[in-house]
Amino acid sequence: MDGTHAIGVDVGGTKILAGVVSRAGDVIRRHEIMTPLASQAALIAGLEDAVAAVRGDAVGAVGFGLPAPIDQRSGSVVQAVNIPLADVELRDELRTRIGLPVALANDAQAAAIGEWRAGAGRGVGDLVMLTLGTGVGGGLVLDGKPYRGATGAGGELGHVVVVHDGPPCQGTCTGRGHLETVASGRAATEAARKAFGPAADAHRLIRLADEGDEAAREILERIGGYVGSALGSFVNVFNPELIVIGGGFGIAAWDYLLPSAERVMRREALRPGRDHVQIARAELGTAAGLIGAAFVGFDALDVA
Repeated sequence: MDGTHAIGVDVGGTKILAGVVSRAGDVIRRHEIMTPLASQAALIAGLEDAVAAVRGDAVGAVGFGLPAPIDQRSGSVVQAVNIPLADVELRDELRTRIGLPVALANDAQAAAIGEWRAGAGRGVGDLVMLTLGTGVGGGLVLDGKPYRGATGAGGELGHVVVVHDGPPCQGTCTGRGHLETVASGRAATEAARKAFGPAADAHRLIRLADEGDEAAREILERIGGYVGSALGSFVNVFNPELIVIGGGFGIAAWDYLLPSAERVMRREALRPGRDHVQIARAELGTAAGLIGAAFVGFDALDVA
């Protein structure tokens, strides 16, 4: 074990992607498995198996990006939405099982770190990342450091309110009118089904927009406007140099979301922030979370 590489593990509701990453951010090898959802015990065993599949002598630490709030004080997963993890001191559990330094991060925070260290945000000191996928996640880099808040659970940008007393949020969230309820891939699917029938989904919505369907383009423009409302608030609160948009839905619908998102963002944001902030498409694709999780692992190794 020489610490020149770390393993990053990006955990999703359908698959777990593990990979060995160099300190330069290069992915050396990777392995993908379906996410075991039968129980918490089965999931933790699956995380251990994913690490074992790519582990080598050069690996010095492991970082996990998880779709859940993380209490960094205890290394605990508080309550995941789409996977069976709740109230478990996962960092210590995995450290014991794996025998290496282990670090945890929220999956969107890991993606933000990946883009900051090796993608669209290289060299940027203040960055906001928004991941538009099945849900909406977010990550922050402020003053050259990842920002996680008092307990480590900060940066839940998908749960900002953009519609007061709006539709109920997804999963275990008790809120209403959150960005996730109106701007996620799931929200796009619901809008597509209302407009085009029960067989439609977000993928078909984008295909119809590509074919010139005005109703599809209007739906995506409206979703982009919701994104812009949130971005305007983020600019006012955090004054970032760069906003990075990622996630499967965010990348696929980029051409239709960006114009209205940027227009509304610049309307809602105050000067001088709105005059200087830029919006960029994520560069690392599906590897962003894996790479960012590995850098979280490197941080654990370097302070061990």
